[in-house]
Amino acid sequence: MTEVKIDQAIFSQSSGKTVLITGAARGIGAATAILFNSHGANVVLADLPQLRDSAEEVIQKQMKFSNRAIFVPTNIVNWAELTACFETAITTFGRIDIVVANAGIMESESVLDMDNVDENGHLLESLEAGRVIDVNLKGTLNTSTTPGPQLTKSILLVASTSSYFGGTGVAAYIASKHGVLGLLRACQSVAHGYGVRVNAVAPFLTPTHITAGFVDRWSEAGLEKNTPDGVADAIAFVSLDEKRHGESVLVAGKYLRELEEPRAGLLPLWLGEDLTDFMSRAMQFFVSIGGYVLPKKY
Repeated sequence: MTEVKIDQAIFSQSSGKTVLITGAARGIGAATAILFNSHGANVVLADLPQLRDSAEEVIQKQMKFSNRAIFVPTNIVNWAELTACFETAITTFGRIDIVVANAGIMESESVLDMDNVDENGHLLESLEAGRVIDVNLKGTLNTSTTPGPQLTKSILLVASTSSYFGGTGVAAYIASKHGVLGLLRACQSVAHGYGVRVNAVAPFLTPTHITAGFVDRWSEAGLEKNTPDGVADAIAFVSLDEKRHGESVLVAGKYLRELEEPRAGLLPLWLGEDLTDFMSRAMQFFVSIGGYVLPKKY
């Protein structure tokens, strides 16, 4: 077990830095922006245009240094808009030190509805699944790669406990958050080559608009839950701590655990010593040939 204890003294390192946060108009994103700003950081709140009022209220009413915060309307699935957002951040503040890829959504209807058929009884494609995967996975990939290594040295991906566990039935959300975890693991060698740290925070239930439908019953059941401020603390800590590379910190109320290192340590128990050794040699093979040789397009 790798328990994580947040040393809030590290938050003072935010002073003078510029932090770009997606999905920042409300919930965890807004709490993260407020926290960084309270310690002297410039913050760029990126979110959908229709959430401008929420973002502006956060800036004007909850920011300690409102003159160090801007809202940039951005759809993270749209590469041109996201690029323009980063350019606005550079023009305004001169630099970007930390990127927090926080924006995410949950499906609003079941994507495994076998009764969702047309007049001929043919199962219809779930457009909702595509929307969720686009925002949560493609949008996170976009956010992670748009700045380029010359603009930032710390990227924080907001994953989920659904990146590791998947029994709640929200198939598109779980699949997308598994993808975010895969992105965390897949990008490490490239990121390391550019001197960029990429880490993740994996929150369990946090009272936001995504969990509004059942959070009261969760509390009545006596289960641990997060607060947006508590998750923001973890995001700031992990993104500022220069010793952390490729880590994923689960946040479940009072429980904070780093999951990637103990997972790696348990591979022999999970796979067996022989298969673990084979997998290790296989990975070294890919390293020796310069990575996976990509196939040609059909």
